[in-house]
Amino acid sequence: MTTTIDQLSKQIGAPITLEGWVHGVRSSGKIAFLQLRDGTGFVQVVYQAADLEAADWEALTHAGQESSVRCKGTVVEDDRSPTGVEMHGAVFEMISAAIDYPIAPKKHGVDFLMDNRHLWHRSPKQWAIMRVRDTLERATMEFLHDNGFIRFDAPILTPNACEGTTTLYKVDHFGRSAYLTQSGQLYLEAGIFGHRRVYDFGPVFRAEKSKTRRHLNEFWMMDAEAAFVDWQGNMQIQEDLILYMLKRVLEERRYELATVLERDVSKLDAIKGPFPRLHHKDAVAKLRALGSDIPEDDDLGADDETLLTQQYDTPIFVTQYPSKVKAFYMKQDPSDASRVLCSDLLAPEGYGEVIGGSEREIDLETLTKKIEEHGLPLEPFKWYLDLRRYGSVPHSGFGFGLERLVTWICGLKHVRTSIPFPRTMNRLEP
Repeated sequence: MTTTIDQLSKQIGAPITLEGWVHGVRSSGKIAFLQLRDGTGFVQVVYQAADLEAADWEALTHAGQESSVRCKGTVVEDDRSPTGVEMHGAVFEMISAAIDYPIAPKKHGVDFLMDNRHLWHRSPKQWAIMRVRDTLERATMEFLHDNGFIRFDAPILTPNACEGTTTLYKVDHFGRSAYLTQSGQLYLEAGIFGHRRVYDFGPVFRAEKSKTRRHLNEFWMMDAEAAFVDWQGNMQIQEDLILYMLKRVLEERRYELATVLERDVSKLDAIKGPFPRLHHKDAVAKLRALGSDIPEDDDLGADDETLLTQQYDTPIFVTQYPSKVKAFYMKQDPSDASRVLCSDLLAPEGYGEVIGGSEREIDLETLTKKIEEHGLPLEPFKWYLDLRRYGSVPHSGFGFGLERLVTWICGLKHVRTSIPFPRTMNRLEP
């Protein structure tokens, strides 16, 4: 019976066939230990020389890393194995021999690994990261579906910017200027009038000339928008979503996190609601007490977010930022005209912003004025302003960058390892 490694614990004592790739082989002359991976996991297959034909033993003991093979044998329990099982092999078949696989089991430089990104995905740590990423994507869509949101896909080519044109990729659209989207938010606002709660999930593009550990030029973003939800209710949805995602990833990917990535999962286990909510001016005061020189009316930089979140064991909301550092569509704070009803959710352990959200401005005259104040042309926003002309309602929304969530939850040092093929200022291949 052909099976997969993730099913072996259910087949103790059964004769099975595994098909996969050689992660490594060591031999003592009469016994060989094959480390096999098949995409669903890793397992040790133990062979005795006496059980194989001479040619098969030779092929096994000289199998190069990443050779594709077929192994037949019996599943046995093994308490020493992280998965609790190993396989006693009886038949070995070489499918395709790999010679001089470039990523040897030794330390390589980041540039070398990125140049070989198409092969690096076979390594245990990259395997684990992508499986965590998959769970977070599925958990997001499950949560939103269960909470009344429907998927409403926004276009990638847009005639206008969501937050200014300085960091947009400009393309020619049959003689007209167009841009690769930086967010689906404006289009989602149109969707709430037909469906009340909507979201999209797809690639977005920001031409920021940044080389920090938190930045990519192409990444995956989930945006959600909900009618009749104020900024406080918006934060509650975000908190509930994060807690659901953490629950799912700890249920499904604890082995990948704790064993493969060596992530301290106790820090994730300990996260509970409610998350602290800190007014921007209080966050600034706390940062200054910690040694930052951030101005009172400025946005939090990456260093500020790192410093602030190192003081907490749980995500925190920083709310009501100065209007001048936030986007034109955010609703003015009725208690302070210089601020807006927004929030950034910052991940603990120094990881910083993972979600940004706000209540949206619904007054036509005010929104028109804010577009002008931000130096944006009115013409491309005519359709967006129509949303305020015909049945405008209070509404809020938020978005997260998937890679920043993966980076935090996996405990990674750099966001570039959280996406299959990163695109940065100096990387367009592979």
